Amino acid sequence: MRAVFMGTPEFAADILQILLDSGCVDIAAVYTQPDRPAGRGKALKQSAVKVLAENRGLPVFQPEHFKSPAPVEALAALEPDLLLVAAYGLILPRTVLAIPRLLPINVHASLLPKYRGAAPIQRAIMEGEVVTGVTIMRMEEGLDTGPILMQQALGIGIHDTAADLHRELAEAGGELLVRALERLKEGRLASIPQDTARATHAPKLTKADGLLNFSRPVREVHAHIRAVTPWPGAYFYIHRHGTASGPLLVHCQPGNYPFEGMEPEPGGEFRNDMLSGSISGVCANALLVRCADGYYAFTALQPSGKKMMDGRAFYNGYLTGFSDIAITPLNADTPERGNGS
Repeated sequence: MRAVFMGTPEFAADILQILLDSGCVDIAAVYTQPDRPAGRGKALKQSAVKVLAENRGLPVFQPEHFKSPAPVEALAALEPDLLLVAAYGLILPRTVLAIPRLLPINVHASLLPKYRGAAPIQRAIMEGEVVTGVTIMRMEEGLDTGPILMQQALGIGIHDTAADLHRELAEAGGELLVRALERLKEGRLASIPQDTARATHAPKLTKADGLLNFSRPVREVHAHIRAVTPWPGAYFYIHRHGTASGPLLVHCQPGNYPFEGMEPEPGGEFRNDMLSGSISGVCANALLVRCADGYYAFTALQPSGKKMMDGRAFYNGYLTGFSDIAITPLNADTPERGNGS
């Protein structure tokens, strides 16, 4: 079978690699998004899929969209039996979906109909799910609405980040896609319509999604941090009374969870009321922050423009000598700046 692969980020590149290694289809060409400016210098960056495709000697196409006839005609000229899509990032209109002789197939990183949309991995973690998975589906014009061809579940560990699941789901998705293509060759690939009543949505993340809310339970805070690691990255602001520099922007990594049975070290108590967002002190090199039902123990903190450090180093370097310290919510005085990426 002759296929055209469409994808952009590392997730898609991992799936393409599995397809190429399997030899189950002939990849005639690869489609990926155009090179984009990235980093401080705004140099054009190639997608992970483009890098892999060029290394394997595959033709690469990078249309801005499929709204005009030219890119649609160029794709049709390849005469594919299959379109194989994974995290492409462009909307495919009916004219494109009608091109393959057999099927347009998508690899989606959730157990559809749950978490349709651009960020299924991150949203599943953020919502506290303990199980996710991958779905091989037949594409149609709706957003991830097509019939299910195959699915595979995968557990979410209590410390899994979005980066961890990206790798695991990409591997599972690539292997499941190969199995689906083998079934298709054998004429036994069945499809099941999605139950629309069970559908949920996973909108694209923005930098604002990294801001933590300590009025939530500890488990939810931990899930939030894991969901936005590595991008956009979790962060919060600390207000230190007596400094004119404004709130301190602090990025963070997932901490010590669950954190139970330990109290702040002597002299580490800033506040007695222990409201959500209060900084309680240091214990075992972790900075303790009060949440709705307990402490969250931060073991890796990065003040804006500085290196990552443990909780004790952060405490000693940025919090000693201030009598009034609290974590502030996002407002007009603390503009959202994300993590600089």
